[in-house]
Amino acid sequence: MNPGFLALSPIAVFLVIYVVASIIAHDFYAVPISVAFLLTSIYAIAVTRGLSLRERINLFSRGAGQPDILLMIWIFILAGAFAASAKAMGSIDATVQLSLQLLPGNMLLAGLFLSACFISMSIGTSVGTVVALVPIAAGVAQATQTATAFVVGVVVGGAFFGDNLSFISDTTIMATRTQGCRMSDKFRVNSKIVMPASLIVLALYLILGAHIHAPHTSSSVDMLKVLPYVVVLITAIAGLDVLLVLVIGILLSGAIGIGYGDYDLFGWFGAIGNGILGMGELIIVTMLAGGVMALIREGGGIDLIIRQLTRHVRGPRGAELTIGGLVMLTNFCTANNTVAILTVGPIAREIAERFGVDPRKSASILDTFSCLAQAIIPYGAQLLMAASLAALSPVEIIPYLYYPFIMGLCAIAAILFRRPKLSNNN
Repeated sequence: MNPGFLALSPIAVFLVIYVVASIIAHDFYAVPISVAFLLTSIYAIAVTRGLSLRERINLFSRGAGQPDILLMIWIFILAGAFAASAKAMGSIDATVQLSLQLLPGNMLLAGLFLSACFISMSIGTSVGTVVALVPIAAGVAQATQTATAFVVGVVVGGAFFGDNLSFISDTTIMATRTQGCRMSDKFRVNSKIVMPASLIVLALYLILGAHIHAPHTSSSVDMLKVLPYVVVLITAIAGLDVLLVLVIGILLSGAIGIGYGDYDLFGWFGAIGNGILGMGELIIVTMLAGGVMALIREGGGIDLIIRQLTRHVRGPRGAELTIGGLVMLTNFCTANNTVAILTVGPIAREIAERFGVDPRKSASILDTFSCLAQAIIPYGAQLLMAASLAALSPVEIIPYLYYPFIMGLCAIAAILFRRPKLSNNN
């Protein structure tokens, strides 16, 4: 067997253990995702060639503890602490009540989608948007008796709108740097590709939301309890680091909760502790995934993907499809869209230059298809975070990710029909 194929085989093992077994059992909770990744990790270590057992374990450990993984874990810990302390003092309930009062029932889905698009565009991170809005989405779902996975999917989809287009998104920065074009130029081209998708999805949510009946409430909303979420959104939009934003949210929730008597100091500590413990499986899965991806990369799995996809490129259309497929497959192997763009970017630039693909288009394709892949993998940080905050399985959310799927279809159509037409002044 080709060593590269063997290196990629842990992905197939994970899919069989987690997805296929869950489908057979008709229950996506039948196989905990942490167990699926533990078994996949054992398999990945066993099949890695050319290294001693100790060297394989060390490589796995370095992958699990790389800086990007640890930074994500710090975000998970603080997000869990903020969500739990805010919920315990009534912040989520108050924010949901305010949403129900401000928006009529038939506008709730569209309103959540637009909010997620705006926030993610402003802060440049889908993870931060998920942290801020998923607890509210889960509360709205419960209040309106709508499927939680459906409403959470609205937020997650909107979160990837900004991840794809924002000027301060890591993916935008990496895509434009690797392709050698300006962010403003990439934005204009990329927006022409994905704006039709956002308009289609917005119309869809207006139609689907027409039958949602929000409960009538005349009770007043305690605006002070809404303040933690307002401050978190404002500070995030202002450009503060997400870690600092979450720390501010935790402290503010604690101060208001203690001031109102919702809990005392030790009750606040208990809520924070419960929030952190609630992120335990998510943290474990993230580290295991990082270790598996390091072994796949070491075994030549990503190199194999690159070689296989670049063999039959003949013209601009094929080159663009290859770039999109390349970054998606790499994203499936790394579970990180920024890392996928960084890995594929130089190869994509060579392909683009060889077959006459405009760098603005290649940058847009890299960013769009990486966001599509990141949105639909059940072991990606965004879906894991959303599922944890809403007490769902990540797989339950995937069928409701209307925006990423329609965005992907629009991106494919843009390639097949050679749109948008680009000129030097475009």
